[in-house]
Amino acid sequence: MSERKDFLRTIVEADLKSGKVKEVVTRFPPEPNGFPHIGHAKSIAINFGIARDYNGHCNLRMDDTNPTKEDTKYVQALKDAVEWLGFQYKGDIRYTSDYFDKIYEYAIELIKMGKAYVDSLPEDEIREYRGTVKEAGKRSKYADRTVEENLDLFERMKKGEFKDGEHILRAKIDMSAANMKMRDPLMYRIRHAEHFRAGNKWAVYPMYDFAHCLSDYIEGVSHSICTLEFENNRDIYNWVLETLKLTPPRPYQHEFARLGINYTVMSKRKLLELVEGGQVDGWDDPRLPTIAGYKRRGYTPESILAFCASVGIAKANSMVDVSQLEFCIRDDLNPKVPRVMCVLDPLKVTIVNYEGSEEIESSYYPHDVPKEGSRKLPFSKDICIERDDFMENPVKGYFRLTPEQSVRLKGAYIITCKEVIKDASGNVVEIKAEYSKESKSGSDTSGIKVKSAIHWVDANSAKEVEVRLYDRLYSVEAPEGVEDLNADSLKVIKTALIERAVIDEKPDERFQFERQGYFYTDPIDYTDTKPVFNKIVGLKGSWDKKSKKTEAAPKERVKKEQVDGDVVAMSQEQEALFTKYTKELKLNSEVANTLARDAQLSAFYEEALSLLDSPVSLANIITNEVARELKTMAVEELKFSVKQISELVKLIDDKTISNKIAKQVFEEMVKSGSNPKKIVQDKGLVQISDPEVIGAIIDEVMSKNPDNVEKFRAGNNKLLGFFVGQVLKATGGKANPQVVNQLVAQKLQ
Repeated sequence: MSERKDFLRTIVEADLKSGKVKEVVTRFPPEPNGFPHIGHAKSIAINFGIARDYNGHCNLRMDDTNPTKEDTKYVQALKDAVEWLGFQYKGDIRYTSDYFDKIYEYAIELIKMGKAYVDSLPEDEIREYRGTVKEAGKRSKYADRTVEENLDLFERMKKGEFKDGEHILRAKIDMSAANMKMRDPLMYRIRHAEHFRAGNKWAVYPMYDFAHCLSDYIEGVSHSICTLEFENNRDIYNWVLETLKLTPPRPYQHEFARLGINYTVMSKRKLLELVEGGQVDGWDDPRLPTIAGYKRRGYTPESILAFCASVGIAKANSMVDVSQLEFCIRDDLNPKVPRVMCVLDPLKVTIVNYEGSEEIESSYYPHDVPKEGSRKLPFSKDICIERDDFMENPVKGYFRLTPEQSVRLKGAYIITCKEVIKDASGNVVEIKAEYSKESKSGSDTSGIKVKSAIHWVDANSAKEVEVRLYDRLYSVEAPEGVEDLNADSLKVIKTALIERAVIDEKPDERFQFERQGYFYTDPIDYTDTKPVFNKIVGLKGSWDKKSKKTEAAPKERVKKEQVDGDVVAMSQEQEALFTKYTKELKLNSEVANTLARDAQLSAFYEEALSLLDSPVSLANIITNEVARELKTMAVEELKFSVKQISELVKLIDDKTISNKIAKQVFEEMVKSGSNPKKIVQDKGLVQISDPEVIGAIIDEVMSKNPDNVEKFRAGNNKLLGFFVGQVLKATGGKANPQVVNQLVAQKLQ
């Protein structure tokens, strides 16, 4: 049983306890008109998870009622997604088309009861007759047709005697209903198109609202769980089942909030546009939020399910930060994958005083990962390092190789630059260096102090590989179209060099490239002669730092302590801090590792903790924002104090400001050293969370957009984002997004 008791499981337990339900039967019923995305993964996890938790079963059913958009390739993609996530559906895949004959019979029954009629109004008049939020609709004159006329017309519709749109079957309910969905909803439409399963047998196809509830009933579904945009459809769902007086038991519909992620679009229409427009390389492009895309990029089923669990099951729509998903894959891979060395932008280094060659035994895993495995690293006088790991004229805080500063080759020796070789254009093409024979990792007696260790590969044995560096597909938090695409979402490096064991010994298919990130062997393009690696995710979230990086800035946060020997191993004091941070303070392992290894950061963090009991929030801002500033200066040079950082975090914890606003405040603190409360006050950045204040703004936005209100209540649920955006815009981004989402959804009902 899931430890988390969400509202859906509470309902299921109550239904079982009362005897309303004997067996829990759920279903996952997607329309096969596109590849499933991570929003579908959440629905899969909920429907299959609830069935599993209560010893029931879940059906996989294709809602194949629109022959113009559906295809068997989408069916296969949906099947693959469910199975890849580790779930099993009962029996074979089911299809709404399996029930077309029975659903048609139910439609005939409603016509005979006088509860359905064939309407011949044009589509625009049907919309016009529906009325508005404030005005009742007007029933079509064709609603007065006799039962015999309706039966005859409906039969002829089925035989294909009429053109698309010439007639339509409607339920006869209430044209003055407050829920506009109940104003004689559409039940069947004419579609002259070949169905991928039924062929040309049918010229009429049931609408979702009519087919869905009946398919659930036919399959014996107990809990029909769907997303919040179908909440108003629940009245139709119940009306159909109750009007037909179907033999119990019957299914009941329950809604949960759909998944929204920033920097991401999950509209299948927009995803299809990207695929067909060539902006991405198919449905499994690793930049897409499709399950096939995540799978090809290297995400694991465990990470996707962990993300879905961390998001939870809510009743109100909200936006989730994509970094939460990125954390889940890092957290899953960190204790699993081997660490190897790959140089993306090679710079040749010749160690002039080294003779011969050797093989250095090196573990694939750090000491805190309880896995075994090692390889032999070839070492000779010819090696390659990252071009960024050498700087002829270093900036302050640069701790890697320079003409004046030695550095350790990870797992090997300490080297010192002796000569810089340049081409005719002044570009550095080679470093002549010397090594200390006594400085070998694990047996260092050289006494040389170094501040950093860098990765490297042996130039003579390294393998050339293609590396695909994937980043977020969109450059803005709330993307709308192709104009918001991130031009740097993919960078292909064809001449990267990787240690030979990765290719020859194949210790795994996922790796952590030291100091670069997590990578995956591309499941389609990888061959032994042309290895291809996809970047899954970076070691830490670096998105927010990109705009602030200078050309010369180091790519990773540099360790501040001096290290004698191999910097990988923690000291006893560092290990004690790491244990404290992970076990007592519940920090994730990456954040804890960053703090424990950096004396300045951990001291800063410990002092902040003494002022504010908020370990996770403090750790996040210190390891990200504060650490960025400590790259180039010491603590005493910072304009802001530990106390001010604690005050900033308290403003976040108290929901006085949002995380987004906190970044603005921090940037001002960096420049001026001002108190965060004063910055918030002076700039008017206080987050608005008062429901009455936000409610009044929502009312004003709705009054200015009556047409969109009407469209939303008529079923265009995509307009929810429009209203949320308008409210946030009206408040200058100061309104609490969670409160806005919840209140907008309530007021639009």
